[in-house]
Amino acid sequence: MCNNHLILRLSLSLSLLIFTCVPIHRQNNADRIQPWPHNPKYWQYKGAPVLLVGGTKDDNLFQLPDLEQHLDSLAQIGGNYIRNTMSSRVNRGWEIYRFKQLENGQYDLAQWNDDYWTRFQNMLQWTYERDIIVQIEVWDRFDYSRDEWLTCPWNPENNINYSFEETGFAPEYPKHPSSDLQPFFHSIPGMDKYDTKYDIFRLYQEKFVDKLLSYSLDFPNVLYCMNNETSTSSKWGQYWMKYIRDQAQKKSVTVYVTDMFDDFWQGEESDNVELVFSAPELYAFVDISQVNSRNFGQQHWDRLRWLHDQVKDFPRPLNNTKIYGGNETPWGSGTNKDGIERMWRHVIGGSASMRHHRPPTGCGLNAHAIASIKAIRKMETLVKMWDLEPHMELLANREDNEAYVAAKPGTAYAVYFPETGTVDLDMRHVEDDTVKLFWINISTGEWGDTSLVNFQEKIRLQTPSNESWVAIVLRKGVDNENH
Repeated sequence: MCNNHLILRLSLSLSLLIFTCVPIHRQNNADRIQPWPHNPKYWQYKGAPVLLVGGTKDDNLFQLPDLEQHLDSLAQIGGNYIRNTMSSRVNRGWEIYRFKQLENGQYDLAQWNDDYWTRFQNMLQWTYERDIIVQIEVWDRFDYSRDEWLTCPWNPENNINYSFEETGFAPEYPKHPSSDLQPFFHSIPGMDKYDTKYDIFRLYQEKFVDKLLSYSLDFPNVLYCMNNETSTSSKWGQYWMKYIRDQAQKKSVTVYVTDMFDDFWQGEESDNVELVFSAPELYAFVDISQVNSRNFGQQHWDRLRWLHDQVKDFPRPLNNTKIYGGNETPWGSGTNKDGIERMWRHVIGGSASMRHHRPPTGCGLNAHAIASIKAIRKMETLVKMWDLEPHMELLANREDNEAYVAAKPGTAYAVYFPETGTVDLDMRHVEDDTVKLFWINISTGEWGDTSLVNFQEKIRLQTPSNESWVAIVLRKGVDNENH
């Protein structure tokens, strides 16, 4: 009897050991972030569809000294989406590099800076606790050119692991990284600029990605984007996409990967659009962030809708981890007003995620962004965007950029006004003789008036003020008890 009891105790102990060897976050793939089967243009998380909306004051967010408080601020207004570049901008004073720095000031690429990875792990844990989705960018070209390269651990001048002669690196890369002169991004065999010399630092690149995944694969709230606005050959990003998927598969984890191309702002004139949209088996979702620069008003809507049309045959989420619009720049970031407009065109236009880019070229989490995110969540108490589709043919007497509509004709309509406007909404699909009209002030994030409206074939919608508004029109009987 005693022996049986001992065997049982040993068996239970062994079971517990096996169970605890698998992190709790990783045990159920069904709870992970993934396209929603019922409408794969949107994401689901923990088994339920979710609209990803965010705005943060920085990009490599895990390095923020006040990160936990910043995440609280985002979550409190309904934000659930952040961008996290794996960057180190040490000239700002609070950031650190991923590698260990030796007493002589140089770095050893074979040893890690534990503080860096503790910050990364904390970010993953804190976002998980708040149901915030993290879109990780593995590489950012701006980290390896101009002033950033001078202090970068990958620079042979700053490490003990290899020399300029061994790698082919240059002491300086003073041009804008869009010139694509940095060998760092050509280390993959088969690339046009590849050299066998690059193998030596590609091994360290792989070790870095392995280390990153040793933390992130344990968490269900992570998406992976290979680059920030790359202009490098797609072979670079595709190598790392496959690498991450293969590493995840070894741990029985399903992950979703993509890349972000700089020229997507050009819409159908982009060199990379056809490549991405024709390969859903590679690009599990599409980051179209760059359409949010250099495009304004009606042109922005037209280009983002053209991009959406490209996934009709193979529906996938279209993400916007960067929506520009803060301080105007020569290249076309636009104003805070432009940033709010772009955010809402994506909401109405059917995008899966929207995040205000960090200042000064985005709203970040300023008062404009906070009001806008609050307005989106108020709207979601009445309608869910995955139940609607853009139906611009339902609007009459509309000028360019005056109003945008998504609808389930006959049931629900969401009409967005960037500023003051008056349009006619076609209601012929509605069988009732009255509908309920809700107004939400995007400029303040607060409810406006609610009323019953009599109509025949159309109703006229006129904004209550010269601010930005969204009108929600629901037929009688549609559940709006949460309002």
